[in-house]
Amino acid sequence: MEKFNQVICEKRSYSREFISHQHECGQFLFPLQGSLEIQTKWQNINLSPDYCFYLPPKLNHNYRSKDRNEFIILDIPTKYLPEDTSSMYIMLDKQWASIRYLLLEEAKSQENLSSLVDLTRYVTNKLQISRPPSIEYIHKHFKEPIRLETLAQIENYHPVYYSSWFKQKMGKSPKVYITELRLREAKDLLLSTGWSMTKISEELGFENSSSFTRWFVRCEEMPPQKYRTLNNG
Repeated sequence: MEKFNQVICEKRSYSREFISHQHECGQFLFPLQGSLEIQTKWQNINLSPDYCFYLPPKLNHNYRSKDRNEFIILDIPTKYLPEDTSSMYIMLDKQWASIRYLLLEEAKSQENLSSLVDLTRYVTNKLQISRPPSIEYIHKHFKEPIRLETLAQIENYHPVYYSSWFKQKMGKSPKVYITELRLREAKDLLLSTGWSMTKISEELGFENSSSFTRWFVRCEEMPPQKYRTLNNG
């Protein structure tokens, strides 16, 4: 069997010299010690032990480490991957930290390939359902002003690339996505509370009720008071 058709989990270390290549497989990198500088066409990552990084197949990248380092690397054949995956820079929460621990145990034992395959399927499923960090940020901060540059920085993308990446992933622009979240919240507040327009506008981050009303009319072609009346009857 060709190597790139096998799931491989092992420890690796990297040199100080930049190396450039791409993989036929997808690859997860989990730092155990030190850091790794990774450059793609649109990203510059300094991967530390608080994060992991997913590289999709056939993405050319440069990498090097300036310090003593050790990583758990999971090479994932394309047959286990969702279609059209993109790179993902992920902060290690409790779940991802647990995944790193389990992969470390698999790398130590190298005995049971089926358990490694099962773990790989779990990882790729989590990859498929996980929101990229910038989209998580939008969901937490959509009531506040959000700059495109801020979102791009979260993903370590150049701003010029971020918009097209976002539209490809979400099917709409960041501006439209954020507007839809605010509108959904506005409708929920109009129908589930008796709050005044002033209080709702403050909750959604508008300067005043007039700016909220103008925005709502642009989105729904009716004032928020009328929307509440028509849908609460």
